Amino acid sequence: MAAMKPRAGDGPMEVAKEGRSLILRLPIDGGGRLVVELNNDEATELRECLLKVTE
Repeated sequence: MAAMKPRAGDGPMEVAKEGRSLILRLPIDGGGRLVVELNNDEATELRECLLKVTE
């Protein structure tokens, strides 16, 4: 049986560098956070997409 990890709960949006990856933790409606692992190319592409829709 796998060990259960405690739920981290809500928190601020944050990005941390872990090895070669960037870990994005994004609070979501209803509680909890969405965790996404990105490489540098994916993060750059995401940045460009967000800039386009926020101008």
